[in-house]
Amino acid sequence: MAEKKATTKKAATETKATAAKKSTTTKKVAAKNVLYVNAETIGFKAGDVYQALAAAEKALTVDEIAKVAKITKEETLLGLGWLFKEGKLLSTEDNKIVLA
Repeated sequence: MAEKKATTKKAATETKATAAKKSTTTKKVAAKNVLYVNAETIGFKAGDVYQALAAAEKALTVDEIAKVAKITKEETLLGLGWLFKEGKLLSTEDNKIVLA
């Protein structure tokens, strides 16, 4: 009877450890996908977008800007919206963006 209790206790401990490990992994993945939307963070992304366009010295697509600025496409779009509103950007006929 003691062997059965020990085996059951060991299995329960392993299950808890496995669940905790999965929970931690899930939390880490979820944290990477969080996008904080407020004026300060969007302003910083706008700065990243502006610097990427200034460094390129040519019109770029949204995907190219995201790659050069090393930010996500969503962050790029938020930054572009900010800069368009300020009148700092122009779009070209081929869906590329250039500094005004």
